[in-house]
Amino acid sequence: MTPLQTRSLARHLRSCSLSRSADVAVSALSGGQSNPTYLVDDGTQRFVLRKKPPGALLASAHAIDREYRVMSALEGSDVPVPRMLGYCDDTSIVGTPFYLMEFLVGRVLMDPSLPGMQPDERGAVYREMNRVVAALHRIDFRTKGLGDYGKPGRYVARQIDRWSRQCRESVLAVPPALGQLMAWLPQNVPADEETTLVHGDYRLDNLVFHPTEPRVIGVLDWELSTLGHPLADFAYHCMSWRIPARLWRGIAGEDLAALGIPTEADYLAMYGTATGRDPSVHWEFYLAYNLFRLAAIVHGIAARAAGGNAAAADAADTGRKAGPLAQLGWECALRYRAAHA
Repeated sequence: MTPLQTRSLARHLRSCSLSRSADVAVSALSGGQSNPTYLVDDGTQRFVLRKKPPGALLASAHAIDREYRVMSALEGSDVPVPRMLGYCDDTSIVGTPFYLMEFLVGRVLMDPSLPGMQPDERGAVYREMNRVVAALHRIDFRTKGLGDYGKPGRYVARQIDRWSRQCRESVLAVPPALGQLMAWLPQNVPADEETTLVHGDYRLDNLVFHPTEPRVIGVLDWELSTLGHPLADFAYHCMSWRIPARLWRGIAGEDLAALGIPTEADYLAMYGTATGRDPSVHWEFYLAYNLFRLAAIVHGIAARAAGGNAAAADAADTGRKAGPLAQLGWECALRYRAAHA
């Protein structure tokens, strides 16, 4: 952000009665978001500013107005979110539309094995993570004014089609297991059609925990949120139980009892008790779908790395994980096929 934009932002904050300062300090916040995110400090208080990136963008991409809308709607609910402070589409201030929200003082936990914690602490973190996603999937999105927040129905089928199309358009050869999933998944989508509000990227490191308590004080990064299938959303972060740490951030193969982390079955049972849903019936399908989706995303990173236009320095290494991730997904598909033969 340029000095001119910083001064313009300070004027905007004063005009909105959010600050009395004549100047603000702005620093980039780290993270994998595609929307640039900044910490704004006026000397007495701190805010978070999230903005669209500059340049020509796809109409549906970087929809920060949707992020602002959904978090505003969830304020005061059982799903903790930062307090929204204002949305602005005046591009003369910081170059692109942006919104402001409160800065949450807490912990972002990156490693699902939760190193440095005691077993009872780890168990409490996992129970809280489960509680929050169950609360999200119980939200009555219509009464929250989100009835038009997405297309109801066929969420999984549409996602499979979207990511398969991206893989087919790639300049790189599709790994064999990814190709098998692309062919198998559309023919085996369960008929358990249900629509709830979904986060789309719910995982441990998108949660802010209280500084000392195992309590979520904010769910972040709602860029992929929409109306969709709750079990597809829930299974996304449950891939951790199937992915070994050497491949991706996962806990497969870890001594969960010693760590104090619930087993996959126990974690599913918690969610089932909280929501009244039985995730187990089509569980292997939803894991296969999410491993396919992750592998397709990673394959896209590999393609960008091959073309020389990937942003991350480790993009090529990340891209090589598409095949192993897809293989894990195909193994889920084979288990599902065997159980439903």
